[in-house]
Amino acid sequence: MALFKVNTGCREAEVCALRWKWEVEVPELETTLFLVPAEVVKNKEDRLVVLNRVARSVVDVERGKHPEYLFTYQDRPVNSMENSAWRRAWEAAGLPMDPDIRRGVHNLKHTFGRRLRAVGIPLETRKVLLGHKNGDITTHYSAPELVELVRAAEQIADMGSGKMPAVTLLRRKFELAQAEKLSKNNTLLVAMAGLEPATPAL
Repeated sequence: MALFKVNTGCREAEVCALRWKWEVEVPELETTLFLVPAEVVKNKEDRLVVLNRVARSVVDVERGKHPEYLFTYQDRPVNSMENSAWRRAWEAAGLPMDPDIRRGVHNLKHTFGRRLRAVGIPLETRKVLLGHKNGDITTHYSAPELVELVRAAEQIADMGSGKMPAVTLLRRKFELAQAEKLSKNNTLLVAMAGLEPATPAL
């Protein structure tokens, strides 16, 4: 589910609710898409979910496991991605466990958006791929528009699975926050002892 989310920019509720009947075949592009109905989408507009090859591989793995829902556990739909398994995976990845830093699955949507921006995808295309409200209630896309959307999503897959700058920045932010906290504690201890703080080396 996390792999699907970080490659489609879907919200958690959209991923959990995803149904096979919403899958739309596009033979001309040799792919499928998902059209999530407005009542499931936060902004109350139908949501086009474009699949790159990574997202398609996730769909293919899930195909045939359940007659209605894509993502299930013990034959029941998964209601939330933010659970103990998610927390264990977060910790296993070596990401900061500080309670002040958000560990939410919503970070995956932001990562998708940042990856699109990093490869130079235009704002309007990013908005469609992220499912942002655009004031256009139509769900009809021309063939060239669909080609553009699929190509944009594929560029994310082309980035590979190496370390993302967002993760590196998150770790660095955590390290700086810890260093600042330690520095404040040391200053407080020195003050309590009635000593002058050490003069920094030049």
